[in-house]
Amino acid sequence: MIVLNVKFNCRKGYYMKNDRQAALLRLIEEQVIETQEKLQSELKALGFNVTQATVSRDIKALKIVKALDGMGNYRYTVGAHHKEDNSSRYTEIFKKSVVSIRSAVNDVVIKCFTGTANAACAAIDELYSDMFVGTLAGDDTILIITSSADAALLLVEKLNEVLGKNATDSSLRS
Repeated sequence: MIVLNVKFNCRKGYYMKNDRQAALLRLIEEQVIETQEKLQSELKALGFNVTQATVSRDIKALKIVKALDGMGNYRYTVGAHHKEDNSSRYTEIFKKSVVSIRSAVNDVVIKCFTGTANAACAAIDELYSDMFVGTLAGDDTILIITSSADAALLLVEKLNEVLGKNATDSSLRS
């Protein structure tokens, strides 16, 4: 789902580095990517105007490695020892993006700094996907739909814990 959100938000080649890297991670999780050229092509298909050098820098920054898969081919992957690093990376992206979190019945609305909602939404999708039905990200707002009002309150509580807040609804910055 996040790949579609990122593609939709890219306007005329302008995007956030975090959006591109989130898309890159999603691509290597969902597809067999064996070369940087293939990765570059897939990112371009999503609206990211990237060079091979940019892809190479992202691979290094995200600690992506080539590993042997079950079919005997080498492909890009985030190794098991690197997944924990990505969890902390997603947490940092979320913390730096969020302005406020509120719940309304079974929905959670998260306000973000302009241009950061997609990256924050990718982080939420990665870290808490078992706690909601779906997400939708715009430029500065994320809508999360949960299965009930109680589920929405629980998610708000979890997200506030990440931010170091205790309240059920919070406004972090005015």
